[in-house]
Amino acid sequence: MASASAPERILQRLDWQVVRRLDGLLQGDYRSLFRGGGSDFAALREYQFGDDVRAIDWNVTARMTIPYVREYLEDREITAWFLLDLSPSVDFGTVGAGREKRTVLIDFVTTLARLLTRRGNRVGMIVSGGAGEHTTPAGSGRVQVLRLVEDLLREPRLEGAPFTDLAPLLESAHRRIRRRSMIVLISDFIGVPGWERPLELLNRRHELLAVRLVDPREIDLPNVGPVLMEDAETGEQLYVDTADARFRQRFRAAADAREAAVAAAFGRARVEAVTLSTDDDLVRAIVRMATERRLRRRRPA
Repeated sequence: MASASAPERILQRLDWQVVRRLDGLLQGDYRSLFRGGGSDFAALREYQFGDDVRAIDWNVTARMTIPYVREYLEDREITAWFLLDLSPSVDFGTVGAGREKRTVLIDFVTTLARLLTRRGNRVGMIVSGGAGEHTTPAGSGRVQVLRLVEDLLREPRLEGAPFTDLAPLLESAHRRIRRRSMIVLISDFIGVPGWERPLELLNRRHELLAVRLVDPREIDLPNVGPVLMEDAETGEQLYVDTADARFRQRFRAAADAREAAVAAAFGRARVEAVTLSTDDDLVRAIVRMATERRLRRRRPA
């Protein structure tokens, strides 16, 4: 019997270790992460505690003197697009742990694609990476998930590249994805500024899930003595002494400033991002994301 291909092995592992556990924890309530793009009016009912206040029908409420909300039937089929940043900084990860941001990205995309396609939905992918930008057209079924994984595994690594610019990827998606869809943007958002405006425009048209990849060592530098550090984006190398407390403090201050700048950019784009770390348990991370998104929908506008 022929051995399973690399994409097949990845999917089998995730089916057993992640998807199976999610089925039990989320109990099929995947709408917390995925919502249909269109909706049809279904009924009116009295407001109940915990309902989204944005669903209140104010005309009916004024006539009835008590709050009423509108209920909708969501489209059964979702078309989801993964927008993926595979720039050099995404190849960073804790040495020896085997958990590069790229590896976490592939596992996350495979899991979400599997959850979606099992319910008849379609998934596609636009990747910005070492080979420029390429697209995997939307499709459905298990074969489509394997196609996405294979394309990701073939994506070359690029060293010594200019700083990443996410704007072209977002602008390309805005031009090409015309029908309202579920957009899953995955990046570490390390690169040149200016991606806020195209992200905001994309968020207006589509249901958007922004996922920020992080590694703990990008924020807190451990004391491991002299090391050779390399900028993943530019390839520039520098010897540093991590035993120097003042150097570690400067490193942390620079990381905090970068975090603040990224948070401010998301604020300007009016997008709330979720975080996926290289030391996260993928099942717990996805359940956390679903919970966060469910709570956000209940907040007043």
